[in-house]
Order: sequence, then structure tokens, then C-alpha cells
Amino acid sequence: MSFLAPLFLLGTLALAAPIVFHLIRRTTRERKVFSSVMFLLPSPPSLTQRSRLQHLLLLCLRCLALGLLALGFARPFWRSAAPSGGSDAQTRRVVVLVDVSASLRRTGLWDQAKARVDSVLGTLGPGDEASVLLCSRQVTPLLSFEEWKACPPAERLPLARGRLAATAPGWEDDRLGDALISAAETLAETDAQKKSPGPRQIYLVSDLKAGSRLDSLQAYDWPKNLELHLEPLRAQNPTNAGVQLVAESPDADRLATPSVRVRVSNAADSIREQFRVAWTRPQGGDLGPAVDVYVPPGQSRVVAVPVPARAADLRQITLRGDDEDFDNTAYVVPAEQQHWSILYFGGEALDDAGSPLYFLERAVPNNPHLAVTILTRAAAVGATPAELEEAKLIVVTNPALAPPIAADLRRQMLAGKTILFAPRSAESASTLGRLLGIAAPTLTDLRAADYAMFGDIDFRHPLFAPFADPHYSDFTKIHIWNYRRLQLDALPGARALARFDSGDPALVEVGVGSGRLLVLLTGWNPEDSQLAVSSKFVPLLDSLLEYAGGPADEPSQYFVGDPLPLHPAGGAPSRVVAPDGTATQLPAEAASFAGARTPGIYLLENGPRHWRVAVNVAASESRTEPLAPDQLERYGAPGAASPPDPARAAERRALLAGADAESRQKLWRWLLGAALAVLLLESALAGWTTRRNEATVAAEGTHS
Repeated sequence: MSFLAPLFLLGTLALAAPIVFHLIRRTTRERKVFSSVMFLLPSPPSLTQRSRLQHLLLLCLRCLALGLLALGFARPFWRSAAPSGGSDAQTRRVVVLVDVSASLRRTGLWDQAKARVDSVLGTLGPGDEASVLLCSRQVTPLLSFEEWKACPPAERLPLARGRLAATAPGWEDDRLGDALISAAETLAETDAQKKSPGPRQIYLVSDLKAGSRLDSLQAYDWPKNLELHLEPLRAQNPTNAGVQLVAESPDADRLATPSVRVRVSNAADSIREQFRVAWTRPQGGDLGPAVDVYVPPGQSRVVAVPVPARAADLRQITLRGDDEDFDNTAYVVPAEQQHWSILYFGGEALDDAGSPLYFLERAVPNNPHLAVTILTRAAAVGATPAELEEAKLIVVTNPALAPPIAADLRRQMLAGKTILFAPRSAESASTLGRLLGIAAPTLTDLRAADYAMFGDIDFRHPLFAPFADPHYSDFTKIHIWNYRRLQLDALPGARALARFDSGDPALVEVGVGSGRLLVLLTGWNPEDSQLAVSSKFVPLLDSLLEYAGGPADEPSQYFVGDPLPLHPAGGAPSRVVAPDGTATQLPAEAASFAGARTPGIYLLENGPRHWRVAVNVAASESRTEPLAPDQLERYGAPGAASPPDPARAAERRALLAGADAESRQKLWRWLLGAALAVLLLESALAGWTTRRNEATVAAEGTHS
């Protein structure tokens, strides 16, 4: 018999306590009748007999109870007791987890990985079982347990070597925590098919870099009887630096010299500090001057790389001065200037410095990223179908819009367009009625005695959401001289987005088909209000353009393995052209493309729309310094050691086997049950003995 917690056997020393108590607790039952002793000097009684044990049966029961308790807490088990299953009880099950993330592309690492896998599989016996898994962002089985068992023992190792030789590291970043959980669950699934699992081991073959993702292990409950052995790989070149794109700051000067910001990161164990970045051609050669960058080990620096003038087909920025080049290229899709148009229907002269058009032309965006053109049309002259289709926003200030033009604009709203209607007088009621397809509502011109202000504003609406922060939500400094009063009841489905301090609606939204009509009941020109000269006018116009259907800024950079959104529209199939020219046709309902497995520039096509996106290696792959030795142990990984000590490994296997045997046999339950039964018997016997003694004493007292 063996014990899982042998220190509890020291509890058997307590067996001396009942013996001592039985020796010192002696009761003299003999009584002698004597006359008065008041005239005698007291003297202590002396025992003429030597101490001897009494009530031996009680003593034995008490000692037996203490012994059984000590044995129960020591967790005994029989090593010779083998579970049912015959030889399968000692089957060793091994999962070899091979890292194939982008950092394994460093010089010599993949050859080391294949040698480590070969070494681990070579230690397995004919009755052992093995599985080989490849891990990066996802876990891919290379050789399953079923295939291993179905293959003859002599052919198993060559089969694993052949399959591993046909693979290579990819470009994705690793999810090492998810991979370890998947390997543990793979072993748990095989254990569920056996009544008594044998030794279970995970061998992790990886460079164990600091950039590995382990956060998923925080909440994972590791199974018992599981061993984790680390097989770390060491790169030949310690220095590794990487280059990654940096998102443009919202506060960046859009009118400044165009440039692309990149971050150069240097690993903590690097021995180099001086690097250079430059625009390069895929075939080789620079497209512009190189920029020197000083990056100490373990730090990073952000540098702006100017966009070369008159350079065509800009695709990549390359880092030089590094020993490993797998992460030295950042693929870039330079921002192209978008051209939007606004259709303006007004009756003022083009050179009128006090008209709404004058201030609108000076507030629309015009920078290297976006250029907005305003197309003006008179009351009697309509726009062409192409102009109506391309317009992002339609603005109407003319009080007497011709009925055919109003009908055309209403059809555009029904199809999804947004129209901003800013009546300059009460005479615009008929135009408002035509746009909404109802009878002309009542408009009343009002002039404030002093001035009016914006009062209640719905900052939950997308139009005013950018102003929801308390620092930007104050519209009370905008004075309003003239405005128009409109009864909301006259407009079906109307909603007031803003009101004047008098309670009258200031901005009203009415849904028309798939589009909407926004009615601004005061002008932004100085004759009506101070809106055009306030700090709120330009951001409010930007928000209006975005709300009117301007495409939101979409990321132009993704990481290898990210799904690329396709934005299917019109039922047209999509097509994706990879950096190597391979084209993939996708069905019309496909919402994304999941096949971006290599870095580079991808061309996405959906009907008439064509756009490019850059796919780069994740920044975490550039953090190639070794992981802290105790990092996995902090997440509770069982037996994470590198390399494993054979003696300690054998001791641990014996301990785990003993724990498994003890958990199956559970002898402690029987011992504790027996101890409880002995204590009950001892209590009954002690009570009977006490009653008998009392009866004897009473009888002797009566006779005397």
C-alpha cells in the first residue's frame, strides 16, 4: 500500500493519548466505614499497587479510531490495482503542437522545429498514441490520433516526417493560448473514450516569443494528469526589427505634405539600433529618399515617410538594417482623393457675399483626401439624371422651385437621397409641399425681438452625435435673427431634431421613402443667423455629408488572416485578386473574403466598384524576444518546464499515476466510515461501562 499524503501518518502518534488517559484516570471503588476523622492529621493517599490499564476494550476502540482517521487522511491506494482495460491503461497519449506563425520564418527556426518534432515522436513506443497539430491563428490537424493508430508502427514516424516536410510557416500571428486549450481538449476527448486514461502530454514546439497571445488561458481550468513540455527554438540572428503602418491622427494637418506614418519596433534582445525606411518597388529599388531611424532595443519609433511626388504604383515601405526580413515590409494603399458633389437649388446671384451659397462653398471639404464640388442650378433649370445620381447631398433654398424639378427631387428621396431644405421665407411653403407630396403647409416668418437661440437638441441623432460631448454641445452662442414657424402636425412622420428656445422646431426630419428631407427653419447666412460664422458650421456640414450617405472611412489595412469586407450590392458577384495575381470568384451573397493568407495588396471587385486594401503581418510577430520563463506558469499551465528533467518527469508521472489510482480507489472513504463506526461502538461501550460502575458503587454504599 502507498500513500498520497504520507505526512498525515504522523497522526498515529496520537495513539499514545488514550493509553496515558487510561493510566492516570483510575477510580478507587473500595470504601471503608470509619468513625470521625476530625482529630486525625490529613495525609495524601498512597497507592500500594502499580498502575495498570483498565477497560482494555475501550482503549483498543479509541486507538483504532485514531489510527483509521490517520490512515484516511494519508489517502492510501494500492499501486498494484490496475484499471480495467488491460494494456490500454498505460497508453501514453501525446499531442505535439507546432507553431507555424510568421516569426518561424526566421533563419533556421523551421529546421529546428522539424528536428524537435522528429525527436519527440521518436521516443514513443508501439502502444503509445500521438497527434500533431499546427497552430497560428487557428489550429490545423496535421496527423490525428486515428491516423496514428491506423498506421503500422514502423510507418508512423515516416508519415509524420513527410507531412511536416510538406508544410512551412505561414504569415499569420499566433494564438498560442487558444492552441494550448485546443490541444488539452483534444486529449480530453480521447480520455472520454477510455475508462482510465494513461499519461497525457503536450509538447509545444515554438519560438515562445513575447508577442505570443496567451490571454485566453486566464479563465481556463487545466485538466488533471496533464503534462506540458516546452521545446523552445532559438533563432540564429538575435536582432529583429519590424515596420507597421500607423493610423492617421484625426488632428493631422490634411493640407500638409502627404506622408505615411510607420512605426519601427526593435526587439528587446536586438544588437542593432540604426535603421532606414523608404518607399520601394516590388522588384527592388527605391522610389524616394530613405529616412534614417534610431530605435534602441525594446522600443519603437514613429516616423513619417513622405509620399514621392509623381511616383506611380506606390505599394510598400521597406525597413533596412535588420537581420530578419519577414516583417520588414509594410504594404500601403495611399489615400486617394475622393470627389463628391452637392446639388444646390437657389435663386441668389453667384457673387452675392451674403447668400447661403457663398458660405456653403467656403465650408465644404477640399483637401488631398476629399474634394466637394457644388453644382448650382436655378429654379427653372433642373439637373441631369447623372448629376442627380452622383450627388451626395441636395440643398434647396429657392422659394419657388418648379414643379417638374420638385418631382425629380422627390423621386431621388424615394430612392434614398437626402435633401436639405432651408426656406428663406414663408413663400417656400408650396415648394415644401411638393417635395413631400402633400398640400402646402403653413409657414410663418418670425423676427426675434432681441435674438433667438437653439434650445433643445437631440444629441442621440447621428447628425448631432459628434457634438454630444459637453465640451462641444453648447449651441447657445449662435444668435438667430429670423426664422420660420412650422407646425409639425402638418407633416406626417415629422420629427424635431432641434428646437429654438421658444419651443418652435428648428430642424425637422421627415422620412420620404428610403430617403429623408431635413427642413432647417432658419438660414445660415448672416441675414438670418450667426450659424455660418460659428465654429459649429463646418463640423455640422461634415456630419450632414456623412449622414447623407457619404461612405464612412473604412480601414485600408488589415492583418494576415483578417476577413476582408466585400460590401455586396445589387446582387453582383465579387472577385478578389491576391498579390500573386490569383483571382477568386465569390458568390453575390458573400459578405467577406477569408483567404488573405499572405501579405500584400489585394484588389476587391464588386460590380462596378473596385478598391484596394493592404494586408500586413501583425505587429505582435515582431516582438521576437523570448517569453518570460514563468509566463505560462502564471496562467496555470501544468508542469511548464524547459527542458524537462527525466528524473523529475519520472517522479511527476509516478505522482500523477498515484493520484489517478487514489482517485479511482477512494480507500479513504472506507477508512473514515470505519472510524465513524468504531467511534459509535466506543461511545455505546463507554456509556454501558459508566452505568455499570455507578450501579456497583451504589450497591456497595447500600451494604455498608
